Amino acid sequence: MTTLVNDIAKITLSTPFAVGDVNVYLVKGDALTLVDAGPLTDTAWVQLTEQLSTLGYTPGDIEQIVLTHHHPDHAGLLDRFPSSVTVFGHKYNRFWLHRDDHFHEVYDRFFMQLAIESGLPHEYLAAIPKFKSPLKFMGNRKLDVVIGEGDAVPGMEGWSIIETLGHAQSHLSFYRESDGVLIAGDHILASISPNPLIEPPFEGKTERSKPLLQYNASLKKLLDIPISLAYTGHGDNIEDVHGLIPRRLLKQDERAQGVLEMIRGNRVTVFEICKRLFPSVYRKELGLTLSETIGQLDYLESLHYIKKEKHEGIYYYFV
Repeated sequence: MTTLVNDIAKITLSTPFAVGDVNVYLVKGDALTLVDAGPLTDTAWVQLTEQLSTLGYTPGDIEQIVLTHHHPDHAGLLDRFPSSVTVFGHKYNRFWLHRDDHFHEVYDRFFMQLAIESGLPHEYLAAIPKFKSPLKFMGNRKLDVVIGEGDAVPGMEGWSIIETLGHAQSHLSFYRESDGVLIAGDHILASISPNPLIEPPFEGKTERSKPLLQYNASLKKLLDIPISLAYTGHGDNIEDVHGLIPRRLLKQDERAQGVLEMIRGNRVTVFEICKRLFPSVYRKELGLTLSETIGQLDYLESLHYIKKEKHEGIYYYFV
């Protein structure tokens, strides 16, 4: 049964995605706040309504929604709430929540260029528009209030905002110093490592972000914060955050070393490495596997283990 513990209730909703169920959180404070909102499906809406009911609330009682990040499994149901509900989040959310012509133009152009630079054969380029298919589980609603690190969220007294970029360029975590509780979104999960996803650079920027490097830096950032418990976006709570982080960083380094061995003695493209890393799923999950592969290459390049050069529009990596 869903219960409020220390003014927080964990609500678990089904998603249509491979990651499985998503956790959203009801936080009782000066305002009744929902942290994240689940995917835009009738099933998730019914589950949310039922679990709120066990707590004595209806969706109409929610006064504000605070987003950890913009992915559809976390922000999709925003459309089901009345316009009187204030939506808070990182400034980058606005491009994803309210997708206009500019969004689609930037998105399509960026990923087509990335695919070409990654060495995708021409027959794969038709799959690029499908990268946006998860957005069918997201509504179209504007962000009301931009928040970032150092800001306070009205109605959530005692909570501070930590910018934890990496899994998404909009990712925020929320920390309550009084008891060391962290609402971590997808920044750190109990049983899996989140995939740091490549995203287009909006706001006039030209260079893409390097999300795996961001993600590692954001993980290390948590080591300086006394966290007693992390409520996560998927799966179980985490009690030993500081013990888990070094293990995740070590596993990431080991994976990158495996990629380094694939490159040693060769000149290879992102796509060639992607096929070797994910031989059984790269066709079906091309966007996710390319993101993961590029992340490993960014990591190795940052340590000066590998170099790259561009030839006829395609990047080649070598030692």
